[in-house]
Amino acid sequence: MGILLGLVVTLGCLLGGFVAMGGHLEVLVQPFEYVIILGSSIGTFLVANPTKVVKDTGKAVMEAFKNKVPTQKDYLEVLSLLHQLMREMRSKSRSEVETHIDTPAESPIFKAYPNILANTSLLHFICDYARLIIIGNARPHEIESLMEEEIGTITRDTMKPKQALQDMADGLPALGIVAAVLGVIKAMGALDQSPEVLGHLIGAALVGTFAGIFFSYGVVGPIATKVKAVRDKKARVYTIIKSTLIAYMNGAMPQVALEYGRKTISAYDRPSIDQVEAATIGGGAAQAG
Repeated sequence: MGILLGLVVTLGCLLGGFVAMGGHLEVLVQPFEYVIILGSSIGTFLVANPTKVVKDTGKAVMEAFKNKVPTQKDYLEVLSLLHQLMREMRSKSRSEVETHIDTPAESPIFKAYPNILANTSLLHFICDYARLIIIGNARPHEIESLMEEEIGTITRDTMKPKQALQDMADGLPALGIVAAVLGVIKAMGALDQSPEVLGHLIGAALVGTFAGIFFSYGVVGPIATKVKAVRDKKARVYTIIKSTLIAYMNGAMPQVALEYGRKTISAYDRPSIDQVEAATIGGGAAQAG
């Protein structure tokens, strides 16, 4: 909704201002200029990026349009799951805990959180480090270093669509100039025509420069920025898990360890201590039962 509203406002102000100062909208209707610019831009995008990044870019753009970011409810679910896991690790034997993390799809703990169960990357992250913790040989600072390295890798991978879109945006002004040059070449072949015809051809060529700059700074660039914002928030969940589990490894009680994770959540979305307690002590106990 935010992206669509922004594009409507941008186009409304741009075209409205153009008309208000005496411009004619039909001059901007140059389909072949747009074909040259957008087609070439998409082509260079396909050349520059592997298939996985191309597919992930499509997914990232849809996430940006839907503003598909973790909500307070999602954060509470992660904290509740971690609370139950830490209680199991604290009170149960290694073999009992392993039954949950080795087959999470069959675990009553994980079944209570279907959204986390469906997120393969997040699920593996939680289970892998829970397994390392119950083995007991690794030191907290070693686990923390490993977590940071993995989170860095995950973040770089999830940001590849943003970089791909930004590269596309950076190239659009130049492709607009290319389209304009082609339009000027066409105009040069019509020097024997009337001034009206020649003026129309030159105007059509200049539309290419306008379109390249507009699509770069008014459409693709802002979408790339939105993709970054959405993916940043999705990656923040891994930091919450890291802070919580490291605090637990350093001797904090499960409920105290959750506070370390809660504090890493943005103040705009951070649940209160009472909400965390209600979700973990009350809700968590009810789900476990």
